[in-house]
Amino acid sequence: MSEIKTISKCLGQAADGSIWFWCAGCDTPHNLNVGSGSGPRWGYNGNAEVPTFTPSVLVQHDQWEPAAITPDIAEKIRIGEIVQIKATKVCHSFITEGRIQYLSDCTHHLGGQTVDLPNWEESWARW
Repeated sequence: MSEIKTISKCLGQAADGSIWFWCAGCDTPHNLNVGSGSGPRWGYNGNAEVPTFTPSVLVQHDQWEPAAITPDIAEKIRIGEIVQIKATKVCHSFITEGRIQYLSDCTHHLGGQTVDLPNWEESWARW
């Protein structure tokens, strides 16, 4: 992943100009392409301290559950004691005036809630 520089308490920016924020619901970074260029683009108010992006941000990905994060779980999966399933994860939100409004179709614990954008540097450093 390319280097991402901090541009405010809550945002980072990659060399390609994409804007990055930390998602408290997914506990991972999400990025948005802003300005002109190819591919999907988001409107951005240009205020890195209190950002607003339009339209909504929809992130979807498949994830194996349970995750084989420890050797004992990986072994139980390998021998068939635990069966993994592929689950589609959804994070859908509006980012308005520095806050994330998570919509009810989110599959994580913050669905239906609104929270401040997390601290970018602190979150990125522990990832």
